Amino acid sequence: MTSIRNIADDIALARRLADAAWAAIRPHFRNLDAVDHKSGTEKSGFDPVTEADRAAELAMRALISTQRPDDGVTGEEFPETASTSGWRWYFDPIDGTRAFVAGLPVWTTLIALVNPEGVPVIGVIDQPVVGERYLGWPGGAEMQTPEGTFPIRVSGNPDLRTATIATTDPFIFTPPEQGAWNHLRATARIARYGLDAYAYARIAGGTLDLVAESGLKAWDVAALIPVVRGAGGLATNWRGEPPALGGQIVCAASQGILAQALLALRRAAD
Repeated sequence: MTSIRNIADDIALARRLADAAWAAIRPHFRNLDAVDHKSGTEKSGFDPVTEADRAAELAMRALISTQRPDDGVTGEEFPETASTSGWRWYFDPIDGTRAFVAGLPVWTTLIALVNPEGVPVIGVIDQPVVGERYLGWPGGAEMQTPEGTFPIRVSGNPDLRTATIATTDPFIFTPPEQGAWNHLRATARIARYGLDAYAYARIAGGTLDLVAESGLKAWDVAALIPVVRGAGGLATNWRGEPPALGGQIVCAASQGILAQALLALRRAAD
């Protein structure tokens, strides 16, 4: 295994992966023939998956097989492939499938490259309907739009009392987690819901200040960390430790907000 990479080449590939995913997804957005229930899911209730999810992941896997055949792939829809390089790509072709099924443009495609030490080094959060692609790497982050590509930075807001915060669905929290979230919601100025990974993109873009979630999978998390950190934000688990690829995560625009949030979150940490 080797940890030597040309990160610029990998960033360029990540952009091509996002393009390939959107080309596969676009014919299906607001034009679905069927919505299936994902078999074997641990989630309660209806867990949707569509042909767009599967087609996008297959398109990205095909690119990796030709451009980075030694890298492994972990994706939401298909079995993991081995890595002989020690590097691994993580794909969530449509993060927020419920929003996608509803025709709402807050779903995203998530792409991450993780090094042999298990640290995400490149992340993409792509929302092609609104024309926003967020990309992060060690030391930087940018947003690509039809008007151009711009560096992005977190707000730096130091105080939870003036913060705008988000979680996708507070009803999926355990009772202790709900208690922690309710404390954050009561303290913060504004709380928003239903944004999935797009919320993390907007931390990096400077308009949200904190996102806290739990029960996540590796493909849900890996892309978020480089984008938030590259824009100057912070990402930890609910104990304030380096985040795992899954489980509980909190991302914040400043150390001040993170410290205030962890007072509540630590009481419900796994």
